[in-house]
Amino acid sequence: MDEHRFLSPEEHDRLFPSHGDGTRCVHAGLPEPIPGAPFLPGPVFAAPYHLDPAQGPAAAPNGYGRPDNPTRRLLEAAVGELEGGDCRVFATGQAAITGLLLAALRAGDTVVLPADGYFPVRAFATDTLAGNGVRVLLAPTAGPYPSFDGVRLVLVETPANPGLDVVDLPALAERVHAAGALLAVDNTTATPLGQRPLDLGADLVVASGTKALTGHSDLLLGYVATRSAKLLETITTWRNATGAVPGAFDAWLAHRSLATLDLRLGRQTANAEALARLLAGRADVSGLRWPGRPDDPAYPVASRQLRRMPGVLSFDLGSAERVARFLDAARLVAAATSFGGLHTTADRRAQWGDDTAPGFVRLSCGVEDTVDLVADVTAALDAAA
Repeated sequence: MDEHRFLSPEEHDRLFPSHGDGTRCVHAGLPEPIPGAPFLPGPVFAAPYHLDPAQGPAAAPNGYGRPDNPTRRLLEAAVGELEGGDCRVFATGQAAITGLLLAALRAGDTVVLPADGYFPVRAFATDTLAGNGVRVLLAPTAGPYPSFDGVRLVLVETPANPGLDVVDLPALAERVHAAGALLAVDNTTATPLGQRPLDLGADLVVASGTKALTGHSDLLLGYVATRSAKLLETITTWRNATGAVPGAFDAWLAHRSLATLDLRLGRQTANAEALARLLAGRADVSGLRWPGRPDDPAYPVASRQLRRMPGVLSFDLGSAERVARFLDAARLVAAATSFGGLHTTADRRAQWGDDTAPGFVRLSCGVEDTVDLVADVTAALDAAA
């Protein structure tokens, strides 16, 4: 898109050096070391700040807490380093994605959204976007996609939540840009260590930091990232005007948690691989999906595109009653929504409004020892039979 400024390869290498994932996570967004100062400064709690009597807010970076907070800026620098762009954080993932849609779309625009992605986004499109005069089209993550002629924005979620389908982002970006549209990618399931959509042709990345990015099940967070100065200005103006900002303590907690992202994802992926092997061998489990399995429909694209596979898988136990028996029998699998945390969790998605079968389960692997988790899931499935 000619109107957007993207980083040159030289600028990208300078701003985002090619260290390993663990190194980048540990050091992302940290200020320059000062003797006697902490590695990560504590949260700055402030609504107003002292102003220069003559110059007012022009004299310093902090004038008022809604647009200005140094703790939030450090987190944005950290997430931006991992995603490879400039970042703005929001109070929740839903605030980030609805903010993106409302800031980018006007009456008469057309948007393409995932038919199999996060259900509240589709509900928001039906309830709010369509009411504002935006034409809403839905397409499955794996396709087929409609013509993009006349489309303003295409949003995809890959891997999709909860079905875990994957779309070829470079190929899709080529089609979207050829039609003059923007491509936004929900990167919640993959995280920036699993894929960097901006490197694959996306104009914008949006994600819920509530999930694996921060991974401790103790805060709500969202973000939007881009390499376009114009799009960043649009998102920043919307975020500041609507006040959808996270508090300083949540921003600090999120930044602290980023340091262990590589370690957490490594164990979660290993656990997902082990559980996928277990579930694939059971006749009482159907519909298993995990894009890391060679016989999964998403594997051909996922194996090329993802740098690591997610710790989330899905399967069907046949009925709501059997899901309840499974969760009641499990000792290491908590019945809870959301995903990406330290604890293994599972939930029956139909109860949240997803268009899934009554026995469809999304299971998010935690960081428990793999042998313990496999034994627990095996025993719970046996007990639920």
